[in-house]
Amino acid sequence: MNSKETYVLAIDQGTTSTRAILFDQAGTPAGTARQEIASHYPSPGWVEQDAQQIWLSVLGVTASALSQTGVLPEQIAAIGITNQRETTVVWDRATGTPIRPAIVWQSRQTADICEELKSEGHERTIREKTGLVVDPYFSGTKIKWILDHTEGARERAERGELLFGTIDCWLVWKMTGGKRHVTDYSNASRTLLYNIHELRWDDDLLRLLDVPRAMLPEVRSSSEVYGTTVPHHFFGREIPIAGMAGDQQAALFGQGCYERGAVKTTYGTGCFMLMQTEEKAIRSEDGLLTTIAWGLDGGVRYALEGSVFVAGSAIQWLRDGMRLIETAADSERLAAQAGSSQGVYVVPAFVGLGTPYWESGVRGAVFGLTLGTKREHFVRATLEALAYQCKDVLDVMERDSGLTLRSLRVDGGAVRNRELMQFQSDLLGVPVDVPAVSETTALGAAFLAGLAVGFWNGLDELAAIRRTESLYEPRMPEEQAVRLYEGWQKAVRAAIVFQ
Repeated sequence: MNSKETYVLAIDQGTTSTRAILFDQAGTPAGTARQEIASHYPSPGWVEQDAQQIWLSVLGVTASALSQTGVLPEQIAAIGITNQRETTVVWDRATGTPIRPAIVWQSRQTADICEELKSEGHERTIREKTGLVVDPYFSGTKIKWILDHTEGARERAERGELLFGTIDCWLVWKMTGGKRHVTDYSNASRTLLYNIHELRWDDDLLRLLDVPRAMLPEVRSSSEVYGTTVPHHFFGREIPIAGMAGDQQAALFGQGCYERGAVKTTYGTGCFMLMQTEEKAIRSEDGLLTTIAWGLDGGVRYALEGSVFVAGSAIQWLRDGMRLIETAADSERLAAQAGSSQGVYVVPAFVGLGTPYWESGVRGAVFGLTLGTKREHFVRATLEALAYQCKDVLDVMERDSGLTLRSLRVDGGAVRNRELMQFQSDLLGVPVDVPAVSETTALGAAFLAGLAVGFWNGLDELAAIRRTESLYEPRMPEEQAVRLYEGWQKAVRAAIVFQ
């Protein structure tokens, strides 16, 4: 490595792993290190993690990335953080020690609190102020649960002795040696406590969830210098921590979705779709979330968010459950071999259906089997279900926003599957754009940090850095795509009737 060259370090703290990635001025990853994070399941539906282990993993992956590349700490111009959203840590202000394990976004241990809020008629108020639905997913009920179930915690929180943070906030606290208790707009908007229109912690919501204001972090933009690393904690240097965003919002930024109506889809275990709506917070009538995309240059940008519960996990099911394939890559080969699903539809509603159906009782179903159905048709039909579900959500986004989808920027493991990407383009009738840098979440965090310290000089420069690796153009006749999608909708209706 050139000892004079400088880099931005992105910390990508996800649900299953922590990664450190060094990006150069061209937005190219120069070095990467990864460490897995353990989850614990103390009761059915509960998911917890050790926040101290998460912090130590950040130190570990940063050291590995530096040693692998030969980059020196003084060559790091800034640090950007992106994180698993909603995961909740409460810690002792004086010692910096968590008072109990972090409650992960997936955990359902606050379901009773959510049901109580709904039964008392608070759902509409919460929805209007936060853009979110009342669900254990979000941080607010997790904070209440921790304070309710830890002796003396609420009193200590009211005295200012305990602090709350999502993972970004927790890491900044540790990296600055307890000098900075801050989060950004994108993470604050996932707490169920933040008014996304007035940009403040909402007193009504704090009263509703009985959360003391004294434990909440300051909310700042997604791109500014929040503080510097403490040398004795962080490799002997004071490095500016200058960018923060929740993982899905960071991916939206890293994908260059800077214009109104730009959309990205991340294909993971499920699918996350975000549409950037600029200064307008659009209220969805179909169960999409309204959230803050990022805060930049004195203002915020909003987004509509929709999710598909089952995507990559359907391919895992083909491999581990049905044993129809040996590797995920086999799904592409068999789908290509089949050419079409021969009228077979797989509705992978293994955990119900989300947007726009919201049918939690539906289970998986298969339709259209004949004696001529072969393994490759079944595999292709499962793959196609991912694209159909994404279209379900994207159609709702178009309807709620009044904006037209012109292209789809994609990331995540499934973008390597060329059959899926081509079918997604055919179904939507728009180009599907796969980026050259697959680490879009980390790149988004790096971009936000780099902007704050002048490493990059504006959105135009970032848009030019974001390069396309593969572009899939629609090939299928429109009437064929319409007919196939009508078949999917019929299959979903039948699955709902069957429940």
